[in-house]
Amino acid sequence: MSIANDIQQLHLQMRQWRQHLHRFPETAFEEIQTAEFIADKLAGFGLDVHRGLGETGVVATLTAGDSGKKIALRADMDALFIQEQNTFAHKSCHDGKMHACGHDGHSAMLLGAACYLAEHRNFDGTVYFIFQPAEEGRAGAKRMIDDGLFEKFPADCVFGLHNFPDIPPGHFAVRSGALMASFDCFEIIITGQATHAALPHLGNDAIVAAAQLVTALQTIVSRTVNTIDPAVVSVTQIHAGNTWNALPESVLLRGTFRCFSSAVQKTIADKITRLVNAICEGFEVSATVKFNPENPGYPVTFNAEAETELAIQAAMAIAGAEGVDQKPGPCMGSEDFAFMLQEKPGCYLWIGNGSSENGCLLHNPNYDFNDEILPVGTAYWVKLVETVLR
Repeated sequence: MSIANDIQQLHLQMRQWRQHLHRFPETAFEEIQTAEFIADKLAGFGLDVHRGLGETGVVATLTAGDSGKKIALRADMDALFIQEQNTFAHKSCHDGKMHACGHDGHSAMLLGAACYLAEHRNFDGTVYFIFQPAEEGRAGAKRMIDDGLFEKFPADCVFGLHNFPDIPPGHFAVRSGALMASFDCFEIIITGQATHAALPHLGNDAIVAAAQLVTALQTIVSRTVNTIDPAVVSVTQIHAGNTWNALPESVLLRGTFRCFSSAVQKTIADKITRLVNAICEGFEVSATVKFNPENPGYPVTFNAEAETELAIQAAMAIAGAEGVDQKPGPCMGSEDFAFMLQEKPGCYLWIGNGSSENGCLLHNPNYDFNDEILPVGTAYWVKLVETVLR
């Protein structure tokens, strides 16, 4: 492991930042105190700080030398609606909210990089430090882009990272091409004729139609999508009725589907619509289908080849060749950094958070970011800047 002494000396401070953020989690577009904390630190390092982009986003600018090259580094800031079950001193103070995905650690590592680069400036060009709100299902990246992110901060390329359990601490994993899946939601409302449960023949049973539909949706991946294309369709919510002896008028189904290509996305959406229409017609009930009714779906997280090679070089400079997995399997999880990769060439990689034993999987109420990897992530960011902006 090759980490500069000055970065190692930031470890205690980064740990304090990270645990402060963990103690006071804020969810999508409510990261007011989080953004203020981060912006104040960045201003204290001497960076030019822009606040309020994409509602609560923060972007800081640091320039050295006279090159016109520009690189953007992104960390996410938001927490999840999860009740924390940890008992350590820095556990969440906000009921029903916690940093169960490590965004507190991502922000602390990028703050560390900003602090180090502001002091040493061993690069030639401009660095934009992007602290993004609302990654967890609310498309904060897209909100920042729509608010003029890359017009105001015209980066040539953009990079992101995420901690990943069960990758050894201090190791990295990255590949060019598709790394994480797309993400889409669907909402189906089936409407029939309510009736007494003892007299079902007098109505049209929306629940029976919904049950048939849930089963039929499972055939999309197995019988419609090409067997070599990874995809998943999951029904995650069913809401109907409120009493024992009556068939309800309507049933609400919600779910999600994920895949690795826009063609498969369209195939799945079209097949969901056809199955809904056909099954509901057969049961003489009506239905409506909505896709991504609350937020935009996420595209595939797709790494550009040239920028991935730069990321690999930087990661290997920190962890050695043996510490960088260049052929990880793609993940069916999704990431709204994909929106930024649609706008600019770039790369998203995983940094090892260590074993997931004892409940330390992402989005688990017992999760906590591994503070020991804070200098590793900061060192990667610094080396990446010094590599791209030589």
